[in-house]
Amino acid sequence: MAKVRIILGSKSDLEICKPIEEILSEFGVENELFISSAHRNPEKTTKLATEAEKGGVKVIIACAGLAAHLPGVVAAQTTLPVIGVPIASGALNGVDALYSIAQMPPGVPVACVAINGAKNAAYLAIQMLANSDDELREKYRAYKESLKV
Repeated sequence: MAKVRIILGSKSDLEICKPIEEILSEFGVENELFISSAHRNPEKTTKLATEAEKGGVKVIIACAGLAAHLPGVVAAQTTLPVIGVPIASGALNGVDALYSIAQMPPGVPVACVAINGAKNAAYLAIQMLANSDDELREKYRAYKESLKV
């Protein structure tokens, strides 16, 4: 079963979010991707959030632009950590999405990366999983060492 569930609010987010799957796969982290709008298909989004844990998922990455309710809607329905990726789109070029994801009410946290920050969402998920996976922790430690200049 996948350890990371990736949910995109729209298929137009696929290109920006492709690095999530690539990075997770490079580190050997099982993942699965779904497209489900919190506004256009709330039933599917609810099911993806509420059934994730029993499917073996440990972290959810939710990517959305504009009003970007997807990460918050998902976080409201699970105790799993949720990482939100605001997507640059619309008149505000992603700032609205950033605020929507970052400004969650107490008790419903969503970790938020930069606008179009798909790569950091993957790395943050890896760090979360590495807390209980020694092999993954060593892979990530080696990766971090490779970043030194």
